[in-house]
Amino acid sequence: MTVKKESTYFMYFPGNYRWSSAFINMMSSAPYGGSEISELHKIGIQLKDKDPEDDEAWFHACVNVADKVRAHAERFEASKHATSAAHAYLRACNYYQMAERFRTPKDDIALAAYKKGVDCFHRHVALTDVKIEIVEIPTAAGPIPGYFVHAQNAKSKKSPCVVYFDGLDVTKEIQYVRGVPDLIKRGISVLVMDGPGTGEAIRFRGQYLRHDYEVAGSACVDWLEKRDDVNAKKIGVVAISLGGYYAPRMASMEPRFAACIAWGAIWDYHATWKKRIDAKFKTSLSVPGHHITWILGVDTLEEALKKLEPFKLDGVVQKMKCPFLIVHGAEDEQVPLADAQALFNASGSPDKKLRVFTAEEGGAQHCQRDYLTLGVAEMWNWFEDKLLRS
Repeated sequence: MTVKKESTYFMYFPGNYRWSSAFINMMSSAPYGGSEISELHKIGIQLKDKDPEDDEAWFHACVNVADKVRAHAERFEASKHATSAAHAYLRACNYYQMAERFRTPKDDIALAAYKKGVDCFHRHVALTDVKIEIVEIPTAAGPIPGYFVHAQNAKSKKSPCVVYFDGLDVTKEIQYVRGVPDLIKRGISVLVMDGPGTGEAIRFRGQYLRHDYEVAGSACVDWLEKRDDVNAKKIGVVAISLGGYYAPRMASMEPRFAACIAWGAIWDYHATWKKRIDAKFKTSLSVPGHHITWILGVDTLEEALKKLEPFKLDGVVQKMKCPFLIVHGAEDEQVPLADAQALFNASGSPDKKLRVFTAEEGGAQHCQRDYLTLGVAEMWNWFEDKLLRS
């Protein structure tokens, strides 16, 4: 008789992977200013007993709360209480963007909510005591938007910098509340970017997902090299989820990167989506299945698979020379641990490490969303060692 091990996997909406993953993403951003438990509870109450496919209900529940939090922010700003306003604007931004992520195709209602999120973040930038620049990085395919977040506690005039890209369905604003406030405290600046296929780059600029992400990565290095407050010899790169393809690709093709973290491994993204499509999307997905056609700029799943054919790291990561860290969850339902092991084995980096988070310690879910502070601490410790101490 085989005894099945009891799962330790927490789901806020039992049986609904997508909503649970998004809700836990919001919960885990609290230490970095992205959420508050009372506000999340209001979202949860509105979604109680809703159909798991009712993304309209998800959208309106999140937007309703975002509107209320933004109203607090505007009230605080009007009464000249900048600190309180900055906090509230940051949370409202997170809720607006998490509301919009399931709504595809992106209609005017979706884009309006997303834009409110960006506007809230810009108000946060204006009011916070963290020094943040709203920037545009020129690339061969047109400029991409980002934020340059200045290092705190800097040890010298020129600080190391980490370029931080998103994934399949993340945005630079959502990334900010996934660890950036902790990284800058270590004396490392952060350039947080919407790359092709994500965030503002696709919504407002029509920049679709591309396999040669080094075009964006190299453009960021070019831009950083011109700054007098960045140590150009100490530029790292990290990207999350599908960014586990972007970051290793960039670090392998762009030798100026001094360190690389794949926050969630990707090995063969074409194979990953082939399995999902063959399963008719009856699998663990963080967004609706048709999201992939939208970010690739195609009409059919067949066309999407064709465009995904070059999204493979074999033959690429063998070229990597810089220190390389892969972090992956042992219970990641979106990308198997075997992909992380394949990526580790193939990397040409002479200084590489695979860190697997287990269910017992926490952080075993996709991109450590179930113990974000632990995952962030270990990644940023590693960057501190490689960019500041080495």
